[in-house]
This record gives sequence, C-alpha cells and structure tokens, in this order.
Amino acid sequence: MDSENGFYSDEFHLDSKWLIDPKNLFVGPRIGEGGHAKVYEGKYKNQNVAIKIVHRGETDEEIAKRESRFAREVAMLSRVQHKNLVKFIGACKEPVMVVVTELLAGGSLRKYLMSLRPKSLDTCVAVGFALDIARAMECLHSHGIIHRDLKPDNLILTADLKTVKLVDFGLAREETVTEMMTAETGTYRWMAPELYSTVTLRQGEKKHYNHKVDVYSFAIVLWELLHNRVPFEGMSNLQAAYAAAFKNVRPSAENLPEDLALILTSCWKEDPNARPNFSQIVQMLLHYLSTAAPAGPPAIASRLFSSENRVFTPDSPGTSSLMAIRDDETPKAKLENKSKGFFFCFNQCY
Repeated sequence: MDSENGFYSDEFHLDSKWLIDPKNLFVGPRIGEGGHAKVYEGKYKNQNVAIKIVHRGETDEEIAKRESRFAREVAMLSRVQHKNLVKFIGACKEPVMVVVTELLAGGSLRKYLMSLRPKSLDTCVAVGFALDIARAMECLHSHGIIHRDLKPDNLILTADLKTVKLVDFGLAREETVTEMMTAETGTYRWMAPELYSTVTLRQGEKKHYNHKVDVYSFAIVLWELLHNRVPFEGMSNLQAAYAAAFKNVRPSAENLPEDLALILTSCWKEDPNARPNFSQIVQMLLHYLSTAAPAGPPAIASRLFSSENRVFTPDSPGTSSLMAIRDDETPKAKLENKSKGFFFCFNQCY
C-alpha cells in the first residue's frame, strides 16, 4: 500500500537506528498469540520488551500479504510517536519478521474493567482515560492514519494503572487509501455503522469511509468507561452491529452529566461528517474535567495535563500480547526462559 506521498510503503525500509540485531534478543515465555503471530516476553539490551514473531505464511500470496502488512506496521510504528502509543523499540525481517515493543504490565482496559465489576470507575478517572485515548487518536489522525479497531482490548494500562496506551496497528490504514472492507476489519460491537454496512456490500463493490469511523468507536469505549458494562447488552456482536447500522440503535446516554452525554451523542451520530474530530473531543473532555474536578488538585491531574511525550505500539495478537509475565511463574522458570536466545525460540516455534 503506497500513500500519495509514499510515506508508508509495502516494502520494508527501516532507518538503521530501528534495526534489531536478533543476536541481542533473549526470548522468554509466550504471552500472546494471534492468527499470524506469537508474542513473547523478552530482553533486548537489558530492557524488558515484548517480542512479536510474525509467521510468514505458506503460500506465495500469504507471504506477500503478511510481508506488506509487516512493512506498513513497522513504518507507522517507527514514525508516529506519542505518550499514549506503546513504545516501538525496533524490528527486523530476517531470519523472520520481528517487531519489538515496550512491555507493559497493567493489562488490557477490558480486563481491568472486568476486575472492577459491578463497581464503576470514578467519573473523572474514566474521563481521564478517555482523554488518553483521544490524544492518541488525535496523533494518529494528524498523520493520516485510521486505526479501525479501537476497543478496550486494544488499550492497555501502565503498571501504576494511571495511563492508557493504544496498541495493535494491525488494521490501521492511511486515509488516502480506499480498499474493500472485510469482516475482520474492526470488532463488530465497537465498529462504526458505515464500516459494517461496507462489509455487507456485494463482492467487488466499494464504499468510502474516513477517519470518523474511529470517532464512533471512541464513543462506544467512552460509554463503557462511564458505565463499566458491555455496550449493547443482551445482543451478540453481529446483532449489535446490525442494530447500530440499520436501526440507528445506540447505548443509552441518560443519567449522565449533560456535557458527557453531549460528547457521546455527537461522536456516535449516524452521519460521519457530523461527528467531531479528536482535537475537538480533547477540548471537550478537558472542559468537563476543569468544571467537574473537586476542590484541590485531583490525584490524576498531573497525568491528565502532563506534556511528556513518550513513544509507543505493536499489532495483531492484540493487547493481551503485551501483558507482563504471570506472577505465578517460579524464579527458576524465569531464569530458564530468560536464558533462551532468539534462535532457540525461532527453532522451537517454527
């Protein structure tokens, strides 16, 4: 996929500062697995990292498709940097495609919310997490990138559970590129109606969409943060998507502060062009926090208004692939795992 300016191409070209020498990778336990990749906890130059090893595929068509996807992902990760995107450490293509990222210990937002149920987050904390997400998306959109798979599984927390970071660029695309959507694009429950209706088109037909698909998904995530309930309860994923796309059904925005209800209802409007952009959403969230925060400096203020700018992100196995090592693993097992070199893992896994 080449953009109009050639910024992200399907060919693997990476600045030397991002090239990983596989001899310096030490692979530990497997912590995630997807259809085309496995992710391991590991070490790179004494740094704890997540190591994703991408399986090339069996057929020439599979190999070409996965190599192109790998090249696009690495290009995005190496050039887009933000404190709410997971840090990219580096990559290599030989002897196998590898993406190395920062290892985070907080776990996915989905699992964190599940651990709190039936309780909900404090509203200001929920909005603070939403602000993290909105800032990450504002950064992506400013680079012309549509994420297309924004959901709690693809948002992870730092070890202190105070910051949310966006991961999984496996479905991300440049906005200048139009392609036929497939059923795997996004997850139905959080998917914008215009994406789902595209999936239902007859083979060969195309439907245009833009970055506002991410705004709709953000609204569903924000609703989930505020209520700590699964959106479209009682419906299957497909039923939820059908209801949203063809019956204009949305979760209830009742019993919420007026400002937050307005953010939700504007972000999930049926007309994508009527939805705000993420720069506007960031300002709306900041306005709410400035008026809703209790007297005195809130505990989360330093996080919400910090200007620090780290860099960060990975792909397809999703958020669970970046979660830290299990606490129940024995010290001996940890030592044995950390002694395994990259080529040992490669030989064992493929």
